[in-house]
Amino acid sequence: MTPTPGKKTVASRSPLTNGTWVLVADGKKALLLENTGDAERPVLEVRRADRQDNPATRAQGTDRPGRFAGPGGGQHGTAAPTDWHQLAEDRFAHELAALLYRQAHAGGIDRLVLVAAPRLLGELRKALHAEVTARVVAELALDLTGQPVDEIARRIAAAAATRG
Repeated sequence: MTPTPGKKTVASRSPLTNGTWVLVADGKKALLLENTGDAERPVLEVRRADRQDNPATRAQGTDRPGRFAGPGGGQHGTAAPTDWHQLAEDRFAHELAALLYRQAHAGGIDRLVLVAAPRLLGELRKALHAEVTARVVAELALDLTGQPVDEIARRIAAAAATRG
């Protein structure tokens, strides 16, 4: 169908075309969604939800930081305390990267949008296999895990429109 005179057709800038998968994650929770709608009216459906128990570092590690010998042989310094909470978040990013690889390798994901809290997004980028990276069509450094699915779709479309 050709457009009537005076009407312009505009290609959608939304990365949420039909069949696009979306990973929405923070350091504790992840949703893997699939768009069953189209770019203009995305309908995200939850395909998988993961949650990790990750209490604050103060609740995970109670030992005092270790000490190390100074130049004179006495104990002069302390080692930096271990951030158990951050280690768990990094491990979660690597688990998500492995999940995405399995899905992509099996042919389940052709297009992928990554939406994650900024630090997790950085860790996820480092952990992604090249086969998954080749399928990433958009990345958003946002924490949307607490949002309803329709709001997630709206925010992704809005972010894509401002970048175009």
